[in-house]
Amino acid sequence: MDIYGAVVDNETRCVHYHTEKDIIAMKFKCCNRYYPCYKCHEEHADHSIERWPQEQFDELAILCGSCHTELTIQQYMHTASCPHCRASFNERCALHYPIYFEHAANEE
Repeated sequence: MDIYGAVVDNETRCVHYHTEKDIIAMKFKCCNRYYPCYKCHEEHADHSIERWPQEQFDELAILCGSCHTELTIQQYMHTASCPHCRASFNERCALHYPIYFEHAANEE
């Protein structure tokens, strides 16, 4: 699976987000490419981010950097760790849901 952007290791961390828990990559709806974060997309893609609509939250669009299992958006939004390998995800990523997902839980 190709990961685009400023990736710094084989667990999908990037120059922007590289803590122990920053191990997911997001498939962007606009280009069908995995990036570690929205900043990587902004810096490396030649187009704007298109958010995933709520009716497509069952799409495989999240990649666990630890075991490389793909998760649906719905699975990812409702778990603190990978259901396959149990690696912990960064809970603060939820703050960015409105960038990636339409009508995300914390969006007003």
